[in-house]
Amino acid sequence: MGAALATDVHQHLWPEEFVDRLRARRRPPYLDGWTLHTRGEAPYDVDPAHHDVARRVATDQEDGVGLACVSLSAPLGIENLVRPEAGALIAAWHQGARALPDHFAAWASVPMVDPDLDELAGLLRDGFVGVQVPATDLLSPAAWERAGDVLRVAEEAGRPVFVHPGPEVVRPLAGTLPAWWAPVVGYATQMQAAWWAWHAVRGRALFRELRVLFGAGAGLAPVHRERHAARGGETPTVDPRVYVDTSSYGPQALDALVRVLGIDVLALGSDRPYAAPLGRMLGDAATYAIRVANPRRLLHRDPTETEEGRTWPRAS
Repeated sequence: MGAALATDVHQHLWPEEFVDRLRARRRPPYLDGWTLHTRGEAPYDVDPAHHDVARRVATDQEDGVGLACVSLSAPLGIENLVRPEAGALIAAWHQGARALPDHFAAWASVPMVDPDLDELAGLLRDGFVGVQVPATDLLSPAAWERAGDVLRVAEEAGRPVFVHPGPEVVRPLAGTLPAWWAPVVGYATQMQAAWWAWHAVRGRALFRELRVLFGAGAGLAPVHRERHAARGGETPTVDPRVYVDTSSYGPQALDALVRVLGIDVLALGSDRPYAAPLGRMLGDAATYAIRVANPRRLLHRDPTETEEGRTWPRAS
């Protein structure tokens, strides 16, 4: 028997419907051909091959990935556009995601202003694996409370919430910054703030059954536990329903996260097409846990469910 196929909980793929909608716009975010324009970052030349469905499936299969969970690119800032603009783009995303082949499942998205909670509940019933919320909407304890209606829909549906880096703000006095600045500095800072805000608001007391996934290793926020304690914070216990993904990190960072959180809450997330999914890491048992077992627990209500007979939740 071959090795069990992995689940990558964090990828991005733009369906044709979504690309067409971005090209129809004339203010950020929009596509001019394949050049992406956003409010907070320099224009970015997108490689169209990165959003070729057949090519993505083949590449994932080469890496032993059997299911790829794709999400709307939150740094585009779509969730925070005015309601009609956000709604049209998000609808195009959902439409395109539904049409993807079985290799894919999709995270739903909602406008953060006046979200349609009934529509979200329907999407989660219809197979979307959970809902993505930009970290920029969760940067403080009060922000988690404001997002409570969306989070409760996911909790009631038994689906996780995916906290993903959001759009970077424009800082005119910052001068010219290197292209890596936003993902390395800005996104990591957002994730750290969202992580500590969840703990400060005592998120588990508010949402007793909610499963939460923090992208990008939560910006390595858990590794700052000692500093948090030294500055007067209460040391949080490891929550088996709060996960971090591995995107953009390697053995050194993962070793540090495991020392704080243990192995059971790390889930494979590549952020493909911007990085590749990790293969072997921290030994055979850890590799299986991160690539196979932990993503299954994250995505499914029943963590004891066996592989045989499982129907993956997917966008169909």
